[in-house]
Amino acid sequence: MNTFQIVFYLFALIVIISAMGVVFSRKLMYSAFSLLFTFFGVAGIYALLNADFLAVVQIMIYVGGILVLIIFGVMLTTKITDVDMISGKTGKWVYLGASIVSLSVLTLLLYMFNTVNWNLPGATAIYHDSSLDALGTVLLTKYVLTFLVAAILLLIAFIGAALIARKGN
Repeated sequence: MNTFQIVFYLFALIVIISAMGVVFSRKLMYSAFSLLFTFFGVAGIYALLNADFLAVVQIMIYVGGILVLIIFGVMLTTKITDVDMISGKTGKWVYLGASIVSLSVLTLLLYMFNTVNWNLPGATAIYHDSSLDALGTVLLTKYVLTFLVAAILLLIAFIGAALIARKGN
């Protein structure tokens, strides 16, 4: 096994263990912090696969935006006492149904994994130094109008959000 495979399996192990922490944790805050490690593990796998743009986007959007939003939402709603789901009162039929669906999905995935021809003839990996070079070239040559329209729409949305937030004061 070479170094790349060892690092890949390390990141995969981090993703799997932290995703299990998200699912099986009884406390919402522990689930949110486990999700943090899951997102970082996925970003690490993207970086290993030379998709550095996706790795940075994964960290900026998911860790920097969505996870912080989830943590604030959990912190601001800790005083809720009327919800039965927080106390963990679920029937045995819910567990039975979830187990059946989970086993069905697992069976389907294992079937697909075993029947797919993974040795594709003629498929060769093309190595690029960075995915940002090709992405930047395409965005600023072929899709420059789309890129500018998206930038203007984001600017309009930002100004609108600032105006709505200001009217509240």
